[in-house]
Amino acid sequence: MATQAGKQVKTIFLCKQCDYESRKWLGRCPECGTWDSLVQSAAPANTCGAQAAEVQLLAAGASKGPARIQTGIAELDRVLGGGIVPGSLVLVGGDPGIGKSTLLLQFMAAVAANSGQVLYVTGEESLGQIRMRAQRLKVAEADIAISTETCVEAISALALKLQPALLAVDSIQTMFSQEVASTPGSITQVRESAAHLLVLAKNNNLPVFLVGHVTKDGSIAGPRVLEHMVDTVLYFEGDRGQVFRILRTVKNRFGSTNEIGVFTMREQGLVEVENPSALFLAERPANAPGSVVMPSMEGTRPIMVEVQALVSRSNGGSGRRTAIGADSQRLALLTAVLEKKLGLSLIDHDIFLNIAGGVRIDEPALDLGVAAALLSSYLERPIDAHTVVCGEIGLAGEVRAVGHMELRLRESIRLGFTRFLLPASTWRQLQTKNIDTGDMSLYPVASVNDLAEIVFSPERNG
Repeated sequence: MATQAGKQVKTIFLCKQCDYESRKWLGRCPECGTWDSLVQSAAPANTCGAQAAEVQLLAAGASKGPARIQTGIAELDRVLGGGIVPGSLVLVGGDPGIGKSTLLLQFMAAVAANSGQVLYVTGEESLGQIRMRAQRLKVAEADIAISTETCVEAISALALKLQPALLAVDSIQTMFSQEVASTPGSITQVRESAAHLLVLAKNNNLPVFLVGHVTKDGSIAGPRVLEHMVDTVLYFEGDRGQVFRILRTVKNRFGSTNEIGVFTMREQGLVEVENPSALFLAERPANAPGSVVMPSMEGTRPIMVEVQALVSRSNGGSGRRTAIGADSQRLALLTAVLEKKLGLSLIDHDIFLNIAGGVRIDEPALDLGVAAALLSSYLERPIDAHTVVCGEIGLAGEVRAVGHMELRLRESIRLGFTRFLLPASTWRQLQTKNIDTGDMSLYPVASVNDLAEIVFSPERNG
C-alpha cells in the first residue's frame, strides 16, 4: 500500500485495454487477453458516506423535455438527433488533422451567437494558436472564452464561475485530476477526468464536448469504459488527402445511431454538404465496367454511393481480395457464391472493391451491388448508368429483402434513375402498396442466377 498525507491508499491494477481490475499484477489480462496491459493505480476512494440519495418521480416534468441547443450546422444537428441536449456528454474521435478542433470552433461560434458565451478548454494548443485558427475560420469575434487549463478541478471551478452555454475540452487525454496519482493520458487519469466532467455536466445541466485521440486501429484511446460513460459518441472519418469528411454517430442516447453528416474541407473550414448523393456520384465515369450505384441507408437518410469493382487475372497463385469502404470478409463470401452458383473461375483473379468518396458501408444491402459490379468487371460489360441495385445475398445465392426500401426508392427517383433491381420479395410487397414510381422500372431479382440476365439483357438495358 502507498502512503498519501498520512493515510494508507489502496492500490489496484487496471488493464489499459478493457479496464479490468485486479488486486495483483498479472502478465495477461483475464478479460481481454492482452499481454502486459495491467498498470498500477490508486483505488477510488469511497466518498459517498452516509448521505441520503435524492429521489424524483419519473412522471415529474415528463410532459416536455429540455429544449435542444442548435449548433448552426444542420449536418451536426442531424447526427446529434436534432441538436445538443443540455447536460449531455459528447465524445468526438478521429484521426489527427481530420478536423475535430475545426468543427468545435465553428459550431461553438454559432452556439455563442444564439445562446451566450461558451468555454473552450485545450491542453494541446496555445492561446495564440487558437486565435490564429479562429481568424482563419472567421469566428475570431465570437463570444468564446478560451483556456489552456488541464486540471479538471480547475476547469470545473472556471465553468461554475463563467456559467457558459457549452463547454468543450480538447482533448480528454491531456486532462488530469489532482485526486489521482498518475500522469495525464494514463488509463486512470482519462477515466477519472471524464467522470469528473460527467458529474459537472449532469449536475449543472451543462453540455460538454470531449475530443478523444484514436489508436492505430481507429478506436478511441484510453479505457473502453470512456465510450460507455458518455451519452453520444461521434467519429470523424475520411482521408486527410480527400476533401470529404464523414461525421458518424456510433452511440446516441438521445437519437438515432449510425446517422452521418457529410462535410467538405475547405480553406475556410468545414462546409456541410446538403446533397451527399449528388456529391458522391459527381465524378462517376460513364460506361465503365465494374461500376454500379447502390442506395445506402445511413441512419434515417438514404445516400446514393458508387460501388466500384476491378477483377483482373493474377500474375501467379491465388488472387487477392481487397475491399476499401466495405467488409473484406463479405467480399470473399460473395466471390465464393458467384463461383459456386454461376460457375465463374475467380480463384486466379485479383479482386478489388471500393466505395467511392471515402464513405464506409456495412449494411447487407450492399451485397447485390457488389455482385453486379464484380460481374460487370469480369465480363467487361458496363451497367446502364441509370441502374440502381440493392439487396442482400445469402449463401445459397438467394437475394433477400432489406429494410427501408421505399426511402431508397424515393431517393433513386429524385436523382433521375430509371431502373431499380431489388429483391423479389420486396418487389411483391411494393406492388401491393401501389406506390407511384414515375419513370422508374422495378426488376425483381430472386437469385444471383437472375442478376446477369436482368442487368445485361439487351431488352432490359435500354
